[in-house]
Amino acid sequence: MSESPARPDARAPRATWPLVAGALAYLALSALVGDRYFQLMLTLVPIWATVAVAWNLFSGTSGLMSFGHAAFFGLGAYTVALLLARWGISPWLGLVAAAAVGAGAGVLVGLPTLRLRGHYFALAMLAYPLAMLYVFEWLGLQELALPMHREAPAAFMQFDDQRVYIAIAVALLAAALALNQRLLGSRFGLSLLAIKQNELAAMAAGIDPKVWKMRALALSAALTATAGGLYAVVQLIVTPPAVFGIHVSSQALILTLFGGVGTLWGPVAGAAVLVPLGEFLQAQLGDKLPGIQGVVLGLSIILVVLGAPQGLLPWIGDRRRVRAARAPVLPPIDAQPYVRPAPARTFGAPLLKVEGLSVRFGGLRALSDVGFEVFEGEILGIIGPNGAGKTTLFNNLNGFIEPSAGSVRIGGKELVGRTPPEICAAGVGRTFQVVRPFPRLSILDNVVVGAFGVEGRDAAAYESARKAVAAVGLAGREGRLGGTLTTMELRLMEMARALAARPRLLLLDEILAGLGAGEVEHVLRVIAAIREQGITVVIIEHTMHAMVRLADRLLVLDHGVVIAQGTPQAVTSEPAVVEAYLGKRWTSHARAAA
Repeated sequence: MSESPARPDARAPRATWPLVAGALAYLALSALVGDRYFQLMLTLVPIWATVAVAWNLFSGTSGLMSFGHAAFFGLGAYTVALLLARWGISPWLGLVAAAAVGAGAGVLVGLPTLRLRGHYFALAMLAYPLAMLYVFEWLGLQELALPMHREAPAAFMQFDDQRVYIAIAVALLAAALALNQRLLGSRFGLSLLAIKQNELAAMAAGIDPKVWKMRALALSAALTATAGGLYAVVQLIVTPPAVFGIHVSSQALILTLFGGVGTLWGPVAGAAVLVPLGEFLQAQLGDKLPGIQGVVLGLSIILVVLGAPQGLLPWIGDRRRVRAARAPVLPPIDAQPYVRPAPARTFGAPLLKVEGLSVRFGGLRALSDVGFEVFEGEILGIIGPNGAGKTTLFNNLNGFIEPSAGSVRIGGKELVGRTPPEICAAGVGRTFQVVRPFPRLSILDNVVVGAFGVEGRDAAAYESARKAVAAVGLAGREGRLGGTLTTMELRLMEMARALAARPRLLLLDEILAGLGAGEVEHVLRVIAAIREQGITVVIIEHTMHAMVRLADRLLVLDHGVVIAQGTPQAVTSEPAVVEAYLGKRWTSHARAAA
């Protein structure tokens, strides 16, 4: 996926003219072709391209590999054929019914199957078309022919000129591409891409993966079923192996992988190259080399995977971007030492209250009866040796781990038992110890994912994202891809993504890790400015010279137990803290820095 635009609707105009021009060129080419075999081939290309676009809409954006789209293709084909053959309903209406059947099947399939991950999901999806193949054969539908209507044939989508079917197939493909284009630049596409690239980060930003994957599967299934219905009209006969066979799902996958997964035009490029090539070789050599079409598809995908793993179009695009790349001129950071404001701060009522929090992993007790309060407007620092349970505590606070016992309340509302997206909506933002960017999204699109949960309109979400980007000092760099950023930029971007969700409480997990001395001072200044906006901060950090200057209070964990809490001066003087974590040489340094 290319670098993202700076406004939510920037992608749509770019695709309008290529789409229209491509459709007109294809129709012009088909008008010059008189041979009915080649006309059929020109009809099948956009049909299979539509199937690939639909597959890409789900698998290309969600990252879940589907081997079961033949189930939706076959249901669409049989829906159109049965409505015409049994009840005389025109395929014009049958295609609408096929889309509805496909969407419903997508939901029914998704309810149990989206609970699975990785190859378990892929194998489960494979079972659906195989089961349907035998079910439709058992129902006696081994060979269902579409009856001809001599009177008003156009009303039943029956034409003597094959080029009319080409126009219908191209229109369907154009509609699928236009829909796909619009979705890729909206919260629909960005939410799915965020889930694909880093599901935990997406959940922490307020994205519910199950909801978005279900929507994508239902929409993908509807498009696939519509293409299957048109395929039935063009072929005039439907058999279970032809529409439920493994070649249907594998062809959608192969066409997309060849052209480029997750891209708009990749499935079309794959269909334009491989479908005519396979059909031509099958017609010319099928009697001498049975299965040559499958061999061609297999060899093509092997070559692409070896030479261009992202697909043909991304490979071409990456080579062009490498040649055109220029080192960006970045504004310098403010590396002056951060100094805590002199007047003592007063804090509000308790915002977060943790009581009796305990976590067990088998026989290991990671947290034991942890309790503390965080007051509105303060910065609470959490310190302790490696393995003390600090990140485990954060994972409890924002719902990634459910505690064995205890309570976590924000503003009096219980958080235990809620999911990370629900906790994000309740006002808890989070960064991670190991930065979790969406590497193929721009800084702005990385951050806007966090704003989707609180803003109903995309334009408002992008405006909130820009403000969050500016708040952390990344203004002017919004278009840079997440995978090209420095460590400090990644840390700031992740902080901006959390801020875009308008949290009341911000959890920062080792936000200073991997930064140089000047960068640490810059980030400390950013955190202090965030607190000035009224956001309460809890930060885990090992850089004690920074913590004693930044934090209003410190809480010390050791082996999952709170051993001290209080002001930095008091905590760094505690003998138990010095022995467990700081060491005697740290005491004088901490006092001097404070």
